Amino acid sequence: MKDILLITPPFTQLNTPYPATAYLKGFLNTKSIDSFQMDLGIEVILELFSKQGLKAIFERDLRSNDKNLQRIHSLQQNYINTVDGVVEFLQGRNHTLARQICSGNFLPEASRFEQMDDMEWAFGSMGMQDKAKHLATLYLEDLSDYIKECIDENFGFSRYAERLGRSANSFDEMYAHLQHELTYIDTVSLQILEKRIREVQPKLVLISVPFPGNLYSAFRCAQFIKKNISEIKVSMGGGFPNTELRDLKDKRVFEFFDFITLDDGELPVELLHQSVCHSEDEFKRTFLLENNEVVYKNNTTKSDYKQSQVGTPDYTDLFLDKYISVIEIANPMHSLWSDGRWNKLTMAHGCYWGKCTFCDISLDYIKLYEPIAAKTLVDRMEEIIAQTGETGFHFVDEAAPPALMREVALEILRRKLTVSWWTNIRFEKNFTADLCRLFKASGCIAVSGGLEVASDRLLDLIQKGVTVEQVAQVTRNFTESGIMVHAYLMYGYPTQTVQETVDSLEMVRQMFELGILQSGFWHQFAMTAHSPVGMFPEEFGVIPEMNDITFANNDIQFKDKTGIDHDKFSFGLKKSLFNYMHGICFDYELQDWFDFKIPTTKIPSDYIVLCLEKEENFSIKPTAKIIWIGGKPITETFTKSKKGNSWEMMQLTFHDRTETVSISLEKEKADWFLKSLDLLSLSNEKAVTFSQLKTDFEKQFDDFELFWYSKPVLTLREFGLLIF
Repeated sequence: MKDILLITPPFTQLNTPYPATAYLKGFLNTKSIDSFQMDLGIEVILELFSKQGLKAIFERDLRSNDKNLQRIHSLQQNYINTVDGVVEFLQGRNHTLARQICSGNFLPEASRFEQMDDMEWAFGSMGMQDKAKHLATLYLEDLSDYIKECIDENFGFSRYAERLGRSANSFDEMYAHLQHELTYIDTVSLQILEKRIREVQPKLVLISVPFPGNLYSAFRCAQFIKKNISEIKVSMGGGFPNTELRDLKDKRVFEFFDFITLDDGELPVELLHQSVCHSEDEFKRTFLLENNEVVYKNNTTKSDYKQSQVGTPDYTDLFLDKYISVIEIANPMHSLWSDGRWNKLTMAHGCYWGKCTFCDISLDYIKLYEPIAAKTLVDRMEEIIAQTGETGFHFVDEAAPPALMREVALEILRRKLTVSWWTNIRFEKNFTADLCRLFKASGCIAVSGGLEVASDRLLDLIQKGVTVEQVAQVTRNFTESGIMVHAYLMYGYPTQTVQETVDSLEMVRQMFELGILQSGFWHQFAMTAHSPVGMFPEEFGVIPEMNDITFANNDIQFKDKTGIDHDKFSFGLKKSLFNYMHGICFDYELQDWFDFKIPTTKIPSDYIVLCLEKEENFSIKPTAKIIWIGGKPITETFTKSKKGNSWEMMQLTFHDRTETVSISLEKEKADWFLKSLDLLSLSNEKAVTFSQLKTDFEKQFDDFELFWYSKPVLTLREFGLLIF
């Protein structure tokens, strides 16, 4: 018996739990409040995609003339016989099945496998396990198509009935759907939920709704609880209410939920627990029904908890060994979102930049910036590794701060942790080649960031704080250090012209061709109520279509004064990017991707090349910190002679995991350099600055800059002698 049951409703991700409930459970632990968490989405998926689940699905009549669906139905026994083995393989428990899957004639194949011919070339560069994962993913997608067409049109692996939750200014349509009979997916979900509630016997159920695709299921869960176990109180929190339900007025919502909380959940949840379990009457950012009216209560004097006080996320109770890794396309960077079990953490609350005009920067989750100390973060990493047995981390920041990333990387290296991590960033100039090398040494494998419109005029309008040239140089720095790069791309931003869209595509094409981007995703601009564009549309040349708000309020329909139909670019942009991500079709004319006339690009074919060839600024700030992340060298003294003169030299040989380099210095300078490397090593937490090193050198020798920019030292700059 637990006081609180935390639920993530169907569906979010197949490969790893959405972290909201783990964050809250970690906080509740610090308050000694008993809780239990469940990811209802993965439990429903495992029920559907099992031998018994498929038997039940195929027992339902097929009323379709679609040849693909008929093929799947006729192969139903093949699917039933193979599904348990395939799911176990994707859970990482049945590695030997990869050979069967790759050999052909094992998996039943329907329409999703038709793309195989286009991608066969890629399998040569993929390992057998990855190839098998990709084929098994196509197999699941075929079954998903069948479920969607024959069982439940709202089904999707990472969303359910998403349309009902998108821009639902009125609750009418959602309310009407909730009066209909349960769908098949509803029935499966609620059977699992009922069993868990009987086991846990909670007094309070907290349902976290991160996305519109979780909203309908959240209401179905709440409806079931209210109808069958009415003494349990039910609350909704998470990303969806935080952004969409700030103007909630419709009291019918409270036929399902007793409370809806906004923004950081820790203090609101603590006060809900006190209200439900101890009859107290303080609330933080909470909607509820009082005297048959919707009221917003924020009547506590308590302040929100600092990030140092919220505890370590706790993944206990979740089926961590049963999540399913899938590979949708043969691109290593792109697969990170769906392949592997990633522990989720946040380096900083909010965004350190907080200026982008398309972003919800007026909301607390963006505007209240609070970084977490590097040592605290790495403490939490170690706790989570001990708890989950997994060493992969996805830092889910809006944009991870470069200085904090540096300190976290250094702390990981000092503790000699073996981890893999990736995060979201801004492509800002602080990401130098040296900083990227440090990240790589600490286990960073990838970054994602917003290139957005790939146009300097529009980047300035967005207030992104970067230029295309800068993005190119930063992505080069990451790529050359061995870190993969994903770019978020945008089209249809207010005032964007057709020419700018075409030119943006050319910029992106060049970056992929040069290999400084590995992955990307185009999305069409959406105007949100809490962004500067949404709040001040007249300043951006758009005319909003305003509706009465009684339920959700985030996405706003609008007309761009340019009158351009940006929708028509969607297919061509995404098709070209799909090919670029696979390293092909760079020689195609941009016109080839569109079935309507587009203007010729005005971007020179060598534009990005010239951006990358610009000389670096070799001036170093006196306060810049110097760090040596390499090992101790093997030394050998020898004598060098020239024109009758001889002097002692020292050869220093350095080894890293893959290379060996040797440099030679005059013995006195070599002795000084060896002592300096000890001071510059990670074991010395007090960093040495460029000015301090220069002063120390010039106590014995002349002209430190001549030494620093000499060939031997420049060789070590590539080998672990880093400056920030």
